[in-house]
Amino acid sequence: MKTKNMMFALTLLATGTAWAEDFPKDSLKVVDIEEVVVIATPKENRKLRDLPVAATVLSQENMRANQVNSVKNLTGIVPNLFIPDYGSKLTTSIYIRGIGSRINTPSVGLYVDNIPYIDKSAFDFNYCDIERIDVLRGPQGTLYGRNTMGGLIKVHTKSPFTYQGTDIRMGAATYNNYNVSLTHYHQISDRFAFSTGGFYEHTGGFFENSARNNEKVDKSNAGGGRFRGIYLPTSNLKIDMALSYEYSDQGGYPYYYTGITQNAIDKAKEKGKELTEDRADYIGKISYNDRSSYRRGLLNTGVNIEYQAQNFILSAVTGYQNLNDRMFLDQDFTERDIFNIEQKQRANTISEEIIFKAKPGRRWQWATGAFGFYQWLHTTGPVLFKEEGVKTMIEDNANTAFSEIPAAPGVPTMGMTVNNPTLSVGGTFDTPTLSAALYHQSTFNDLFIEGLSFTAGLRLDYEKMSMKYNSVSTPVDFDFNMKMGPMMSLSDNMQAPASFIGKLSTDYVQLLPKFAIQYEWNKSNNVYATVSRGYRSGGYNIQMFSDLSQTEMSRSMMNAIMASPNLGQHPTYGAIFERMLASRIPEEPNVKTSTTYKPEYSWNYEAGSHLTLWEGKLWADLAVFYMDTRDQQLSQFAESGLGRITINAGKSRSYGAEAALRASVTKELSLNASYGYTYATFTDYVLTEKKGDNIIERNYNGQYVPFVPKHTLNIGGEYAITCSPRSIFDRVVFQANYNAAGRIYWTEQNDVSQSFYGTLNWRTNLEIGDAMISFWARNFLNKDYAAFYFETMNKGFMQKGRPVQFGIDLRCRF
Repeated sequence: MKTKNMMFALTLLATGTAWAEDFPKDSLKVVDIEEVVVIATPKENRKLRDLPVAATVLSQENMRANQVNSVKNLTGIVPNLFIPDYGSKLTTSIYIRGIGSRINTPSVGLYVDNIPYIDKSAFDFNYCDIERIDVLRGPQGTLYGRNTMGGLIKVHTKSPFTYQGTDIRMGAATYNNYNVSLTHYHQISDRFAFSTGGFYEHTGGFFENSARNNEKVDKSNAGGGRFRGIYLPTSNLKIDMALSYEYSDQGGYPYYYTGITQNAIDKAKEKGKELTEDRADYIGKISYNDRSSYRRGLLNTGVNIEYQAQNFILSAVTGYQNLNDRMFLDQDFTERDIFNIEQKQRANTISEEIIFKAKPGRRWQWATGAFGFYQWLHTTGPVLFKEEGVKTMIEDNANTAFSEIPAAPGVPTMGMTVNNPTLSVGGTFDTPTLSAALYHQSTFNDLFIEGLSFTAGLRLDYEKMSMKYNSVSTPVDFDFNMKMGPMMSLSDNMQAPASFIGKLSTDYVQLLPKFAIQYEWNKSNNVYATVSRGYRSGGYNIQMFSDLSQTEMSRSMMNAIMASPNLGQHPTYGAIFERMLASRIPEEPNVKTSTTYKPEYSWNYEAGSHLTLWEGKLWADLAVFYMDTRDQQLSQFAESGLGRITINAGKSRSYGAEAALRASVTKELSLNASYGYTYATFTDYVLTEKKGDNIIERNYNGQYVPFVPKHTLNIGGEYAITCSPRSIFDRVVFQANYNAAGRIYWTEQNDVSQSFYGTLNWRTNLEIGDAMISFWARNFLNKDYAAFYFETMNKGFMQKGRPVQFGIDLRCRF
C-alpha cells in the first residue's frame, strides 16, 4: 500500500495535478484554486498570485456560477475585459485595458493545454471539458511573444489522472436551445490515463429577419469531441497528448438597421448636400434578403513532453491546428439585392516550443526557450454585385465623375450604361506567416532582504509575412454617350477589365523586454511594479481588394473611353473632351500602400498587490496601470462598404485601475466583486483627405478609443444549504451575479455609444450524491442593450444583446 501511495504521489507530481472533488461539499470558500488543482505550466515557476502580474483565475465552480460556456461569456467577470458577442464564431474581439482587435491579428493570446491558438477565428469553442481558465492582463510578450500585448487567456482541460468515471451533462433552455455532452475519464494504470468524450449543442435562434419571413437569423448546430492521454514512462518524464475536433454551422450577423449615420450627414453638409433617410420603415429591424451563415471545422492536436532533471525542467510543446471555414454574408445588410461575399479560409498551423526552466523553490528562478510557428493560410473572397448593385455601386459611381463636371456653354453632358447583369470581383490570397523567437527571463529572490525579488526578461521576436494575391474581376461591358444638342454615342460594348496579380512580403524584428520588482512579506501577500513592452504584428487587408477593384474598374472605363477613336475625331470638341475626361481618371491604386497595415507597439507600466487577509477568508487583488500605444490598429469598414479593413491610428493612451475581492462571510455564504476602470483616448490621430481643391482635416485627439468600456463590474455571491440526512438532496446552492460594462463608444467620432448597462444572472443547484440538477436564468431583468455597432455605406447597424433566457441542466457522474 505504501509503494502504491508513493507511485500515486509521483503520478500527481508528474502530471502537475492534485486531487480535487468535482462537487465540493462546502460552499464556494475562498480557496487557492491553483493549490487545489495545480496545472503544470512550462514557463511559470510559481502560482499566478505569487507573480508580479494582474491575473484572474476561474475554477469550474466559478464558470458554472457565471454561466461561462465559451470565451465570449468572460465579459465583466474579469476586470477591464470586454468581448462583444456578435457576428459569428469567426469573430472573437477581445479587449483588455484599451487594447483590442475586431479583425486580422489578435491583441490577446490564447493557449489551450499549453498549445497556442494562432488564429483568432479558432478562439470561440465549446467549454464542456474545461478545468480552469487563467486570464493575465497587460503585455505578456516576453514569455509569450507576438499578439499578447493586451493579455493572455490560458484554458486548461481536465486531467484524466485527477478525474475518474463518466460525466454526463444535458441541458435545455428557452428559444429552443439544448445540449448534451459525455466524457469518460479512465486511469488504466499508475502510468497511463486518458479521457475521451463528445458534445452536441443546438441553438434555435434569438433574432428574426423581417426580409425573410421572420426566420431566425442566428440558429446554430455544433458538435465535436476531445481526447487526452497522459503517459508516464518514468517518474520524471511525462507525455501529454491532446486531440480535439469541432464542427459548427450557424446563422449569424443579426444586425438591426439604425438609420443614416450622423457622420454621413455631416460629411454631406461639408459638400453642400443633404442626406435623407430612405429606409425609415426598416429602422429597428433586421432585414437582409440573402441568408447569411458561418460554417467551420476546427482540428487541434498537440503533444507536451516534460522531463524533470535534477536541476531543471525541460518541456517540448508541439501543436498543430487545421481550420476550414466558410462565411457567406449579405454585405449590404438590407432587403435590396446589391452585393454579397463568400469567404473561405483554409489554415494549417504548426508550432514548436522548447523551454528550460529552474525547479521550483530556488533562489534564482529562470526560464529560457525558443519558439516558432508556420501558418499556411489560403483565402478566397469573391464579391458578387447583383443587378441593383451593378447599377448603384458601379454605374452610378462611375457617372458621378461626369456629374461633377461644371455645367457651361459648350460642355456636353456625359454618361455610361453598364450592360452586365451581375459582376464578380474575384479574390484568391495566400498569406503565409513565419515566426521565430528566443527568450529568457530571470527572477532573483530574497535580493538584499528577505521577500524582495527582481525580474528581468528579454525576447527577440522575428516575423515574416507575405501575400500572394490574384484578384481578377469580370470585365465591365458598357456604353458611353455624350449629349450636346444631338446624342453622340462614342462606342457600344466597351470592355473595362480590372485585375491585380502579384506578391508582397515584409518582415519585422522586435525586442520585448520586461522588468519587475516585487516584495512579499508573507505567503500570498505582496506588492509589485512592472514595466513591459507589447507588440502586435502587422498584416494585409485582403478585403481591401474589392475596393481596389472598384477603383480600377473606374480607371479602366475612363481609359477605354479615352481610347475610343470617335472621341478625338469630333471636329470642334474632341480635344476639349479628352482634357476633361483625363482630369477625371482616378489615380492608379497602390496595392502595398492600400492593403498593408503596420505593427502596433505599447509600453505598459503597472503596480499592484495580491493580499490574503483574515486567515484566508478575504482575498484582494489590486492593480493600477498606464499604457502608451503607438500605431494603434483599428478596424473599419471601407468607405465604399466593400469589406472590413485594419488601419493604424497614430498614438493612444490608456490608464486605469482594477480590483477583485473574494470573501468567505460564513461557512454557507461567500461573496465576490470585481471592478475595472479604463480611460483610453487618442493622443495623436489626425486624418486629412482631399475633396476637390479642399483639404478636410478630421482630428480625433482626445476622443475615446472605440470598443473599450470605461467601467466593468461583476458582483456575485453564493449561499449553500447543507440538507438534513432525511432530505432528498444533499445540498441546495443559490448563486447570483451581476455583470455590467459601459460606457462603450462604437466610433472614433464618439457620436454613437452604449451607456453603462448590466445583466443579472442566477442559478440554483440541487445536489444529490454525484448528480445535480440546475435551474438558471441569463439576463433575468431582460435588459435591452447594444452588443455591437458599426457603420457602412452611410448606414448604421447594431446587434442587440440576447434577451432573458431560462434553462435547466442535468449532470451525473458515475
